[in-house]
Amino acid sequence: MLGIVGAIAQTKNGGISEDMLGRIRNAYEGTPADKAVKNALASNSIAALAINGENLSMMDTHFSHRVKTKGITDQKSSGRCWLFTGLNVLRAKMIDKYHLPGFEFSQNYNSFYDLLEKSNLFLQAIIDTKHLPLEDRKVEWLMKNPIGDGGQFTGVSNLLMKYGVVPKEVMPETYQSNNTNQMGMILRWKLCEYALQLRGMKPAQMQKAKETMLADIYRILVKCLGVPPTEFEWTRYDKQGKVVSTKKYTPKSFYQEYIGEDLENNYVMVMNDPSREYGKVYEIEYDRHVYDGENWLYLNLPIEQVKELAIASIKDNTAMYFSCDVGKFLDRKKGTLDLANMDYASLFDTEFPMDKKQRIQTFTSGSSHAMTLIAVDLDEAGKPKKWMVENSWGAASGYQGNLIMTDEWFDNYMFRVVVEKKYIPTDILKMLEQKPILLPSWDPMFAPEE
Repeated sequence: MLGIVGAIAQTKNGGISEDMLGRIRNAYEGTPADKAVKNALASNSIAALAINGENLSMMDTHFSHRVKTKGITDQKSSGRCWLFTGLNVLRAKMIDKYHLPGFEFSQNYNSFYDLLEKSNLFLQAIIDTKHLPLEDRKVEWLMKNPIGDGGQFTGVSNLLMKYGVVPKEVMPETYQSNNTNQMGMILRWKLCEYALQLRGMKPAQMQKAKETMLADIYRILVKCLGVPPTEFEWTRYDKQGKVVSTKKYTPKSFYQEYIGEDLENNYVMVMNDPSREYGKVYEIEYDRHVYDGENWLYLNLPIEQVKELAIASIKDNTAMYFSCDVGKFLDRKKGTLDLANMDYASLFDTEFPMDKKQRIQTFTSGSSHAMTLIAVDLDEAGKPKKWMVENSWGAASGYQGNLIMTDEWFDNYMFRVVVEKKYIPTDILKMLEQKPILLPSWDPMFAPEE
């Protein structure tokens, strides 16, 4: 904060004077209502006291259209919602296509390679920016964000296409995969140490040194997450529990047999960001998981067009990768997202009038969590009344592991949906032919989903 103040030209009389402080103090009336709220806040959370007593009843849980899904996953204390969501979209298809009694991909397997690839992405970016001073904003951003376990759909598509997938039982979760904070701390320490070393080297030394550094990162990941399998045997059962087949696979052959999709070219991320021009394609620099992969691209569309695409997908029994600002107006007990859940205005006797565009511009709202969009409830005119997502916080959370949101909440806090191209009209697909507008890594819309 001191640095910010020092960088701004000071204005005479810009501070809080004694006279100003006196006026501010006198403006507080300390009414009995103020005192009652102050007493309540002394021993209760704001979220608990802001609960709207006029909205305590549970939403209707009927949905006119719902994708067939089976089972709820749990990311535990990790930031891997993006990976759980992407794999949940694909496992719903696999369960339905092969009539499985249930199934879950190994998130730990793809997490391993995600962290290895992100380490390479960071180290190579440090090499690429060696000519820039440490004080350069791009270098500063890299140093502040060497690695994390959050991400978005580009990570799903690039990682799965490159490394394949395995069943969960082939590479199960570990304590470290379920609780990633301390592992992430160790990786950040090592990567920043390596970054300074690379910046001090001659260009001819860098690539060999980077490989040695990545071997050290690999060793740390093996200790935390286990050794990723290169071959395994898996038995498929039908719904009645009868054996269908037992075969040996590699992770990539398993992917080809049971998924087989071109994730990098068959899906489009659409965004509703009213702070930017609609109908344009945007690209975030360094917003990728794999150095030789693709930056995250998104097509910015009005909210009504986003809804039309989502409805078309759900009607065809196809779940979607979906992300939003999940913490806003969330009732965890009921599992609902509703602007009427909380009444902050009455509690603090003030208004909160910013709209979605203004919240984005001021960094007070942004996409924070990915989930799987699986249901919509349409009225007689075909307009959505509410939506439902499959979450990855365990079956005991929310409404049977899901969250239900009003359409109004969707308008305000939904940001991204990844849709298969077959559900997108030709006129919208043509928008993807334009040259993307490159945005910096520190853009308000760069927010790894966790």
